Amino acid sequence: MDSKISKFYKNKTVFLTGGSGFLGRMIIEKLLRATEVKRIYILIRSKRGQEIKSRMSDFSSNYLFREVLKSNANYLERVSPIAGDCELPDLGLSEADRKLLVEEVQVVIHGAATVNFVELLSIALSINTRATRLIVQLAKEMGRLEAVVHVSTAFSNCLAEHIKESFYPELLACTADEVLALKDRLSNKLIDKMTPALLGNYPNTYTFTKALAEQVVQREGRGLPICVFRPGMILPSIREPSKGWIDNLYGPISIVYGCALGVVRVMILNKKARSNIVPVDFCANLILASAWQTAVETAQRQLPAPDPPIYNFVPTAKNPILWGTFTDTIEEQRYVFPLNQMMWFPFIICTPSLWVFKILSAFYHHLPAFFIDIGLRVKGQKPRMKSIYRKVHEGINRLVPFGISSWSFEMTNSDRLLECMSPQDRKIYEFDMNSIDWIDYLTSAAAGIRVFLLKENLTEESLQAARKLCKRLSIYNVLAHLIAFCIPAAIIWWVISLTYL
Repeated sequence: MDSKISKFYKNKTVFLTGGSGFLGRMIIEKLLRATEVKRIYILIRSKRGQEIKSRMSDFSSNYLFREVLKSNANYLERVSPIAGDCELPDLGLSEADRKLLVEEVQVVIHGAATVNFVELLSIALSINTRATRLIVQLAKEMGRLEAVVHVSTAFSNCLAEHIKESFYPELLACTADEVLALKDRLSNKLIDKMTPALLGNYPNTYTFTKALAEQVVQREGRGLPICVFRPGMILPSIREPSKGWIDNLYGPISIVYGCALGVVRVMILNKKARSNIVPVDFCANLILASAWQTAVETAQRQLPAPDPPIYNFVPTAKNPILWGTFTDTIEEQRYVFPLNQMMWFPFIICTPSLWVFKILSAFYHHLPAFFIDIGLRVKGQKPRMKSIYRKVHEGINRLVPFGISSWSFEMTNSDRLLECMSPQDRKIYEFDMNSIDWIDYLTSAAAGIRVFLLKENLTEESLQAARKLCKRLSIYNVLAHLIAFCIPAAIIWWVISLTYL
């Protein structure tokens, strides 16, 4: 049986924003490997002095595209960069590029976003909310348009405990129209000062501006073949094109990275809370499948849908994962995939209490950092551990709202989409969260961190050297704990002895 989804993308022209990001690259790779897509236009901007051509050359050398390269050495000929920037008015598009997109594009995937939880509100509004409006407006001009997918987040409505596949305008203190109108009238500096008042109960600018973006889609996307995809925390790949692939420090992976190096030892986390993690390749598959389903349903529908369909995507109630399972499994990998670059024996202490965290971090983070920095000063080197732990704690604090609370999610549309797919499509575009063996997945994720982030190959020689280092550091860790406990005990004994003499 032929794949209906692959057939849908044959000779199609796709416009993708966020194509240089973690999820975006995975979408491009899947389109190139599994379909005969005609052209993929990706909105791309210069970054850190790196020109667009240079950024595009990164695609040819990226490990992710290894399988595609084997089948077609000229695969990049189907990927064309479009100069632009979601932070700029009109997406920074030239008139010629805008005309090109309007005339040729049939599928739009809007995945660009700033995922920085503490991004300035003025910047987050431009990239996450206003750019979504501009994409919707652009899509309305496309005469050949068949589907639009807006990539949101499962936490866009995190003020609700049970999140349905519906919109939540009642959670916003003001509408997207009102906030964007304020941004147009006021300076960025003033908008940033108004952040606490505008956010209301939202924990950060990311979730707030993504919630506003959803309202833009709901209000202005009517009449378009459009849907919303809400993924949880996106982690390394589970199947394709390689198990454990990751190219940056995203969400909890940054903490796992620090823990594996022996730097992060204490974390604010409720181990009994549900972890809403999802593999990046499953996300890419669901995005491509939802675009196909949106096009099919739009063609069959006689009247416009009242609201665009929403696809929540998190671990299912049948196959959940708790943060305790996550941390325990990752911690066990210190013996399986230890690192040659580890600075101390890896372990992690989790507590949901902020005060307990502050006490523990004083002993496990700040105190060791103090002595290491003294040693660096004695050697004539610049102290750095204090600044490292400042950044570590900033990262931990950003993740607090998502590590101590539990949400339940409705996944009716995602389940229905899976049922609509043929057995062939379910195999090619797999995203069944009930099929995941979480222990196996987290094991491959730990290996992926070692290989793709720290560039340590899984050779027996490398692993043996790392295991010897891990064993040696474990002895140091035990001795350090003994000394740490014996010194206070000796002082207490000495004080008691003086008292009774």
